[in-house]
Amino acid sequence: MCGIFAIHGIQQPANYRTHAIACSKKLRHRGPDWSGCYVGKEAILVHERLAIVGVDTGAQPLYSEDGQLILAVNGEIYNHLTLRQGLGPGVKFKTHSDCEPIIPLYKKHDKELCSLLDGMFSFVLLDESVTPSRIIAARDPIGITTLYQGWSSKNPGAVYFASELKALINDCDKIISFPPGHVYDSRDNTTTRYYKPSWWDGDFEGDSATIPTSKADLELLRKTLEDAVRKRLMSEVPYGVLLSGGLDSSLIASIAARETEKVAQAQYELRQRKLKEASSGPSSPGVGSELTTLAAWPQLHSFSIGLEHSPDLLAARKAAHFLGTVHHEYVFTVQEGIDAIPEVIYHLETFDVTTVRASTPMYLLSRKIKAMGVKMVLSGEGSDEILGGYLYFHAAPDAKSFHQECVKRVKNLHTADCLRANKSTMAWGLEARVPFLDKKFLEVAMNVNPEEKMFNKGSSQEIDDEGRPKMEKYTLRKAFDCSPDGKPYLPQSILWRQKEQFSDGVGYSWIDGIKDHASTVVSDEAFADRSSRWPDNTPDTKEAYYIREIFDGLFPSEAAASTAIRWIPRGDWGCAADPSGRSVSIHTAAYNSTD
Repeated sequence: MCGIFAIHGIQQPANYRTHAIACSKKLRHRGPDWSGCYVGKEAILVHERLAIVGVDTGAQPLYSEDGQLILAVNGEIYNHLTLRQGLGPGVKFKTHSDCEPIIPLYKKHDKELCSLLDGMFSFVLLDESVTPSRIIAARDPIGITTLYQGWSSKNPGAVYFASELKALINDCDKIISFPPGHVYDSRDNTTTRYYKPSWWDGDFEGDSATIPTSKADLELLRKTLEDAVRKRLMSEVPYGVLLSGGLDSSLIASIAARETEKVAQAQYELRQRKLKEASSGPSSPGVGSELTTLAAWPQLHSFSIGLEHSPDLLAARKAAHFLGTVHHEYVFTVQEGIDAIPEVIYHLETFDVTTVRASTPMYLLSRKIKAMGVKMVLSGEGSDEILGGYLYFHAAPDAKSFHQECVKRVKNLHTADCLRANKSTMAWGLEARVPFLDKKFLEVAMNVNPEEKMFNKGSSQEIDDEGRPKMEKYTLRKAFDCSPDGKPYLPQSILWRQKEQFSDGVGYSWIDGIKDHASTVVSDEAFADRSSRWPDNTPDTKEAYYIREIFDGLFPSEAAASTAIRWIPRGDWGCAADPSGRSVSIHTAAYNSTD
């Protein structure tokens, strides 16, 4: 992933070049490898690059052969090789970048090209072949990548785009988080939805969604997730996996370990064959160059973080030992986490309590990972929204409500977990890829009858024919409970481990520590007056007040605050306002005195 900044619809854009580069520089943590700038007739595009694919030749902005189409992309296009082949031999490419096919796709399909892309992306494409010039901007279906759009009353007629809010706040007095699955077109100044999955119909608000009736196909569920992981291992640089020891990250790690082993074996055999050929004939330069990445990483590396003796550290250690990964674990203290919160909020650009809680350990871990030379990791975001895995889902009154809540949570992933995964890692130039949000996996998992996803806890919990509890994400657990090759994917204690939200699993005293700190720095008098200070999105705890106050100090504008959305469980289901998993009454139901 990278950072992009663009302005379209300005007079004498050359005069804005220095300013545009200064705005883009605020995004350089996202793309420390190279910078590029294009100044057009009435537009400027700036790009900060993190090189993962096409390392040697993929500098951006990218240009068409005639120089009339200019492209800046933040993201990865996993099906770029298929797209290249489908465009035919007549299309010439300048680079090995996975993003370059967007240019000929635009020539052939116009803005409908977005539906052909399989990946995570935000892009701005400038067409200088028409007068006035045209710009289109788009964001991936779920919003894995971040993108903001802004307007300035001082520069009417201009439209701004940036990967992060901080690049726009000094110029724009109106800013929105660009909607996922949409494309903007300056030709008619419209933003339209291109992503229209079968499981999310009507007005796309969730309440009108058709309730699926399909029985869970466990084999298909397993295969589509394996495919999703496989395509996300597209990399020319060392990669790893984030491993919390929970179900989701452990499954991703298990599949990735299997795929890495396959690739390593195939490349070893290729090298042996080439060495044999070289020894029996003229010397062959470059023998073994195919092993550039895995030569240094013959095993998958996994990374975890937590307070000392935290649930996640212990579970991750067990999962890593079982999978045979080269495991790295990092212990942080509550004070170290609290010290980092202002930096975390600066990078997150939100005052949502849940997101800040979970992002802080992820932010600290990402710094350690990048220091090792790793530039890409796989992560397990999205599973809980797709499958109703949060513990509060046990309170769903019926299957329809359960499904509608899943749809709403998936729809809003870009405001919470996707935002966290993207910005916590990209703060250090580390790219996170999320297989659970693969379009094909979504199509399979979101079309499962919600009755099969529902669960209970405690004495009312159902048991299947094999003695397995029908707990949260039962269908996913069951899909990986057996393997075609007879080799288990995970230890049973990990595969059937109860959901722990990341901010809980890193150590229960982490959240308690933030609350205690907030209670000491926010006075009772200030807290009592909170509604007059913030009449909208009024903080309901001292922790929320503390976080909002830091946010306002960093981003002191209504335009900035309007882009933040709070993550709150369903109050009408009787759920606690505190989003922590431990606040759900059934949290302890799966534990006994020996755990």
